[in-house]
Amino acid sequence: MNYLVGAFKPPCNVFISFADGRNRKQVPLKKENGKTIMVALFQSQENIVGEVVIEPIHGKKVEHNGVKIELLGQIELYFDRGNFYDFTSLVRELDIPGELYERKTYPFEFSSVEMPYESYNGVNVRLRYILKVTISRNYVSNIVEYQDFVVRNYTPPPSINNSIKMEVGIEDCLHIEFEYSKSKYHLKDVIIGKIYFLLVRIKLKNMELEIRRRESTGSGPNTYVETETLAKFELMDGSPVRGESIPIRLFLSPYELTPTYRNINNKFSVKYYLNLVLVDEEDRRYFKQQEITIYRLLES
Repeated sequence: MNYLVGAFKPPCNVFISFADGRNRKQVPLKKENGKTIMVALFQSQENIVGEVVIEPIHGKKVEHNGVKIELLGQIELYFDRGNFYDFTSLVRELDIPGELYERKTYPFEFSSVEMPYESYNGVNVRLRYILKVTISRNYVSNIVEYQDFVVRNYTPPPSINNSIKMEVGIEDCLHIEFEYSKSKYHLKDVIIGKIYFLLVRIKLKNMELEIRRRESTGSGPNTYVETETLAKFELMDGSPVRGESIPIRLFLSPYELTPTYRNINNKFSVKYYLNLVLVDEEDRRYFKQQEITIYRLLES
C-alpha cells in the first residue's frame, strides 16, 4: 500500500522565491481554507524578479517536456467557483525538454508589470495574483507549484473633494440637515461632520452612523449584491431639541476597508456608504444613505 502512495508523489520539490523577498514588505493573505499566510506586497509597474529551484527527490530523475513560469492576475466569482478569468497573463520559458538529476536554479524576471487592479477577497468574489510554475510531463500529470503575492495601488489626494450636504425630513414632523466635510476619504482618514435639527416634533430615541460596504458581482440578471455593515457609531442617545447640532468624528483606521472599486474588469464593484439611522420611541427607523469614495494613500 505504501508503494502505491509513493507512486503518486511528485519526483521533485519546487520552490519559488522573490529576489528581494527578505526586504520586501509582507502582508497577510487569507486562503480558501481559512488560513492566513504572509506574502510579498507589490504595486503596478514594479519588476517581479526571483528564482525557481527544482530539487529532484533523492534517487529520482525528472523527465520533462519543458519548464515555464506564468504571472497571472485572476478573478474568481464564487457562483462560478473554479473558473478563473485571467486579466493579466505573462509567461517565461525556463527550460527546454530534458531530464533533471540534481537541484537546478532558474532565474526569472517580469519587467514593469501592469497590475491595474488590487488583490481583493470579498463575499462573492476574489481577485488574486500568482506565480505558477509548470513542469510538463508525458503520460503523467504535470507538476505545478503556486506562489501568491498581493498587489496594492496608491492614489494621490484628489484635487477636488467637495463636502456633502443633505437634508432628511418627514413633513411637519422632522427636518434635519447634515454635512460631511468631504466626499472622498483615504483608508486612515477621519469623517468629520455636523447634524443640525431644524424641526423636531417626534420623540427620537437615538441616532447612529453606519459604514456600509456594497459588493456587486456579475451583470444583468446574474447580478449578486451583498451589503455588509462594517461599523456602527452612536451619535446621540436621547431626544434632541430644535436648534441643536451634533458633531460627527469617526476614525476609519480601526475598520477593514478597501478602496472603492468601480466595475473591475466588468466583473465586480465595491462601494461604500455612510448610512444615518434615526430611531423614534416607537422603534420606527428612518434612514438616509450617501455614497463616499475611499482611496489608498501612499503610506509615508
